[in-house]
Amino acid sequence: MVNETSSSPAPVDEASPELKFEHLEIELDAELALVWLARPPVNSVSQEMYREIRRLFADPGAHLPGAKAIVLAGRGRHFCAGNDLHEFGTLTPENSDERMAEVRAAFFAIQDCSIPVVGAVQGAAVGTGLAIAASCDFVIAADDARFGTPELGVGIMGGARHLGRLVPEPVVRWMYLTGDPIDVRRLEALGSVIEVTTAEQVVERAREHAGRIVRHSAAAIKMAKRSLNAIETMDLQPGYAFEQSLTRELSGHPDSLEARRATLERRQPTYTD
Repeated sequence: MVNETSSSPAPVDEASPELKFEHLEIELDAELALVWLARPPVNSVSQEMYREIRRLFADPGAHLPGAKAIVLAGRGRHFCAGNDLHEFGTLTPENSDERMAEVRAAFFAIQDCSIPVVGAVQGAAVGTGLAIAASCDFVIAADDARFGTPELGVGIMGGARHLGRLVPEPVVRWMYLTGDPIDVRRLEALGSVIEVTTAEQVVERAREHAGRIVRHSAAAIKMAKRSLNAIETMDLQPGYAFEQSLTRELSGHPDSLEARRATLERRQPTYTD
């Protein structure tokens, strides 16, 4: 378990240009990284912020050295209240392809991140905010969290497919077509969020869940993330065959051998990384 108050997070090296972000804040605490969406007042996402998200999550090894998992949270009262609508006001058929490519690259970078990403959501997670949350491996939510897809009301499309990672299709259609948010306790009942806690505790609880991930071997964690992403859209038989192929690949790693020996010897494993 990672204790937020046990030690000060490692400072980011200001001399390293690849670690500098304008709209993201990074805290490193041993094997756990905390990444904050930080664009006041509601963390609405601009095109530059989309590019920063893609850059960080596409290559966590460069920006979060030693991290085995990430907690993704939002500064202030809200996780993310959507797109920067002032910027979106200039969207046209001529410039939309380039802009939309940057949007999806950011979402896909979170989903495809080589290490697990745990969302810590408080306040609004609507539109882009919902898609970012749904791109995480799982979500811990505050009791004031509000998940919604208001796209129809602001004249754009997108987000329904990400919503489908959280709720069944009839709920997707109700939320998308009405534009109404859904109560977080209903999401908890659907299994869409792992836990509902207070806004004051949501980041700490997300860190504790992530702490249960980082006790495992880094090699096994990365292999598991690769496996889960690949099999999400596979049928059972080809999906399991893919998992078995990764077992063959992982079985020669020293940490795999150590995990099996430690299990047989009923002791805690000592991993190489």
